Amino acid sequence: MTRKILVTSALPYANGSIHLGHMVEHIQTDVWVRFQKLRGNECYYCCADDTHGTPVMLAAQKQGVKPEDMIARVREEHLADFTGFLIGYDNYYSTHSPENKAHSEAVYCALKANGKIENRVIEQLFDPEKQMFLPDRFVKGECPKCHEQDQYGDNCEVCGTTYAPTELIKPYSAVSGATPVLKESEHFFFKLGECADYLKEWTSGSNPHDGKPHLQPEALNKMKEWLGEGDETSLSDWDISRDAPYFGFEIPDAPGKYFYVWLDAPVGYMASFQNLCDRIGLDFKEFFKADSQTEMYHFIGKDILYFHALFWPAMLHFSGHRAPSGVYAHGFLTVDGQKMSKSRGTFITAKSYLEQKLNPEWMRYYIAAKLNSKIEDIDLNLQDFISRVNSDLVGKYVNIAARAAGFIAKRFEGRLKNVADSALLAKLAAESDNIAESYENREYAKALRDIMALADSVNEYVDANKPWELAKQEGQEARLHEVCSELINAFSMLTAYLAPVLPNVATQAAAFLNIPAFTWAYTRETLGEHTINKYEHLMQRVEQKQVDDLIEANKQSIQAAAPAAEASTYEPVAEQASFDDFMKIDMRVAKVLNCEAVEGSSKLLKFDLDFGFAQRVIFSGIAASYPNPAELNGRMIIAVANFAPRKMAKFGMSEGMILSAATQDGKLRLLDVDEGAQPGDKVG
Repeated sequence: MTRKILVTSALPYANGSIHLGHMVEHIQTDVWVRFQKLRGNECYYCCADDTHGTPVMLAAQKQGVKPEDMIARVREEHLADFTGFLIGYDNYYSTHSPENKAHSEAVYCALKANGKIENRVIEQLFDPEKQMFLPDRFVKGECPKCHEQDQYGDNCEVCGTTYAPTELIKPYSAVSGATPVLKESEHFFFKLGECADYLKEWTSGSNPHDGKPHLQPEALNKMKEWLGEGDETSLSDWDISRDAPYFGFEIPDAPGKYFYVWLDAPVGYMASFQNLCDRIGLDFKEFFKADSQTEMYHFIGKDILYFHALFWPAMLHFSGHRAPSGVYAHGFLTVDGQKMSKSRGTFITAKSYLEQKLNPEWMRYYIAAKLNSKIEDIDLNLQDFISRVNSDLVGKYVNIAARAAGFIAKRFEGRLKNVADSALLAKLAAESDNIAESYENREYAKALRDIMALADSVNEYVDANKPWELAKQEGQEARLHEVCSELINAFSMLTAYLAPVLPNVATQAAAFLNIPAFTWAYTRETLGEHTINKYEHLMQRVEQKQVDDLIEANKQSIQAAAPAAEASTYEPVAEQASFDDFMKIDMRVAKVLNCEAVEGSSKLLKFDLDFGFAQRVIFSGIAASYPNPAELNGRMIIAVANFAPRKMAKFGMSEGMILSAATQDGKLRLLDVDEGAQPGDKVG
């Protein structure tokens, strides 16, 4: 039975470039969608740029353009990057669209009619210079608990405490640097707490189509933490409104009030699909009505799981729509074992990869070969990238066609022999269901391992039968024809298996094999007595210089962007201090003996440090910037050594403070020391 499926990727935000971290998700989604289409299912892939919110508004102001003009330009750039990586959207749209406005208003009005919207007057911090209410992340100040400076308005990245921005000590606006004032404002809240019983049922439930859970096990465990046990829940009502000035959609019958971006962003999935339906004549309601028999899957990063596994299903259900069939989260991308770095050139943009003429299918294959169904970070090891692509794709796969096509063309006028009874081909066909199951379950790494194991079997067959020697021997013409026909058929089957990952190669291979576009049926079928076309080489090897040039190009792009960065908003300089004040701070070089995540905290890392004269433990709120803390082992860092020990909630005693730089992208970066510095050396 043909399945009807709607698939989405998370919406890229419209104030930044697409990088390889984004591409992990969109490649993961695209491979799954292409597999479904190869199987003959009716599958639609929709996405859009996420265009609303204060950051977009401020970015447009800095550029001196209208937000509408900026997001239109960014959308074209994003779509060009995704298209360059062969992401086959059925529709790539924008959340700033008439369809999204209509659907956002309809969802809101349905929730309101269902008693799930409440109005409250709240106090918010207001920037008197910019004349705007400040979102939490645009307020900074001193943590009310540990008194760390320059913490965001929603939580402290050092001690992990959460709080309201009004609780900050000496708050300041991250937009203007001005001291904000308290001002009352009426806001609209989605009563999420009332949805807890439904969400407990949905998050632990299964898709009726195949009985598979809505969420991955790791995601379900996280939901249970947020939802609580029994009748208790930790869910709080969700503020879904923002005050003018704000770039977004105005709330019906509420002048000067706008939908918070996280309300209209997921509704953007509906809007993009609506736009597609109107264009090609699909029935939108069939996919979104409450009793829909279709399937809907969202592929997202683990950092936005809360919104997609709690807010979004609740919004859909209580506004009279169907909930998702599944929400599939993935981890982050590191490069050479470390977080992507602009200074090292490993913050690789999609545009730079394409401009350096690297084959996008190399990266599609490498990323797919790392992905499974778990919420795990994956690493792009650049040396492994070179060797795996060259070994698997060029050495094992493409080479099969190259070694047989010439003989078929020259000796047999391009005609294949019928080899339907081949034991080799039967072995390849026998894996069709297993590999299909791996693709279906997003176990791409397993699927590609199994495919390459089949390619190994084919190459062993080549080495055992040596067609180049058969071609020189009298009386071996029939055997040569048979062997080469088997190899071309094996290449066809392998291509069908790889088609979700390598769509361009599959298209070129189909032209060479003189067949229509590949379907999954070609994983089982032989070509029979069939004439093929002239073979054209399908893929080149990756060269070390290409990767070196890519890294260098990204370094250069950062340098070129430096003047623009200078014009951006920096945090205000602290009040003047004396030299005597500075001399009171004893900063020392320390070596990281061990660094690990802190169980029960999403913010903290625990550092065991060697100061030369002593070993100490320091907790630092930089977990978001270093998702793989073990990579810091052995590193030399700088820490304040003469702060009084401080109790870190339930986690233990912290004996100092590690120094880091707060970057404009909201990350914290550890400070390095030059070669030769030793633990215990004084900084001054």
